Amino acid sequence: MKLAVSKLVLTFAGAALLAGIAIAQSSQDAPPSLDPNKQKAKAQTPAPEVTPLTLDSAPPPVNAEEDAAIKAFREAPLTDIPKKDQMGEEFLQKYPESRYRTDVYAWLVRGYLSQGQIDKMETYGTKEIEINPGDAQTLAILGSTLPRAMNANTPDPQKRLDLAEQYSKKCLELLPTLPKPTELSDDDFAKAKNQTAAMAYGGLGVVAFRRQKFAEAIPSLEQSVKLDPNPDPVNYFLLGIANQKASHFDDAVSAFTKCAAIPGGLQAKCQAGIDESKKLASTQLSTPK
Repeated sequence: MKLAVSKLVLTFAGAALLAGIAIAQSSQDAPPSLDPNKQKAKAQTPAPEVTPLTLDSAPPPVNAEEDAAIKAFREAPLTDIPKKDQMGEEFLQKYPESRYRTDVYAWLVRGYLSQGQIDKMETYGTKEIEINPGDAQTLAILGSTLPRAMNANTPDPQKRLDLAEQYSKKCLELLPTLPKPTELSDDDFAKAKNQTAAMAYGGLGVVAFRRQKFAEAIPSLEQSVKLDPNPDPVNYFLLGIANQKASHFDDAVSAFTKCAAIPGGLQAKCQAGIDESKKLASTQLSTPK
């Protein structure tokens, strides 16, 4: 059984990052679960809709009432995400030390992200990582979202960037060590890891971009769009800007062109990026990589 959250629509305002330009909407599928411990528990209870790529420890003893409550939460339809988030909150209030709390945290990270409630996403993501530091998917989501969801009023921005970098790097360290669950095909296993890695590389790219280290941002953003079967147009947009700032004008045109081909709010800005990069190429020398 392979269950995943359907398209999560993410909207982030990046005024400081893009000098007043909205970062726009992007979407990403959650990769299938690769959690070996939760695979073992399937004989006892149904699998949750979303579980993290993780190396967490064995669960505590079973409680019948708790099992019934988590079953109701897991079976709640995805058609009403706010309602499911509410059920998750209520479960955690009743069972704050539940053996299933990482399942609920993992859902709430994705559920609140899909609604643009970044503060709540970060709260539950932090809780998940504190007790389950091997959750690669949550590490990737935090690492990719935190540097995007910043503006001129973000407190201690450098600390936030450092944290996002730490999460993204930790995710990439974990991915090669994850065993393949027996229920996943080799293709699905590779897809899950690639999608998660794409988020983590995207996070590293945005961190470097915000630090105005454009040459460092380029390889991470390139790796992100390469690994993602449905590349995020925001990453192409930032890749275009980074290449333009680094005087790689042909590469900037290429990135902006790919961004402009993806329907959404960034198409006009990416077309303008193409025109600007071509203009710069005609008046300035390109710097070889």
